[in-house]
Amino acid sequence: MNYWLFKTEPESFSIDDLARSPRKTTFWNGVRNYQARNLMRDEVKKGDLVLLYHSNAKPAGIVGVCEVVKAACPDTTALDPDDDYYDPRATADDPRWVMVDIRLKEKFPRLLPLDELKKVKALDGMVLLQRGSRLSIQPVTSRHFQAITALSKK
Repeated sequence: MNYWLFKTEPESFSIDDLARSPRKTTFWNGVRNYQARNLMRDEVKKGDLVLLYHSNAKPAGIVGVCEVVKAACPDTTALDPDDDYYDPRATADDPRWVMVDIRLKEKFPRLLPLDELKKVKALDGMVLLQRGSRLSIQPVTSRHFQAITALSKK
């Protein structure tokens, strides 16, 4: 099993939106960065656990844990000219972009703000906390995942 961090802007789709989704499950679409796409396509697998991160928020932070319930498949929003994530270069034969399905496992009792995470020694080296780290899908080590889930209980 691998661990990941997925970023979302809460005004677009929040953990509460996920909690209200049927079976607390949704497809994770709209990724339009090749490095993030490659991670999702090649490395994110069914059964992996995901830290959900609210970005572009005040405060930004980790809000819960999800599980990948379906591995990568074509992101059909890229083919829909009426969709915000439409990509005119995408075709049915070469969809270019992928999505996975995730299900909410746990909403943390409180948001773990980025400023607080930066002060936790056990999180040294975490991709999220590295300068210039803006990727919407990031790998997380088992040690960092365990430290975050423990911190959420305090």
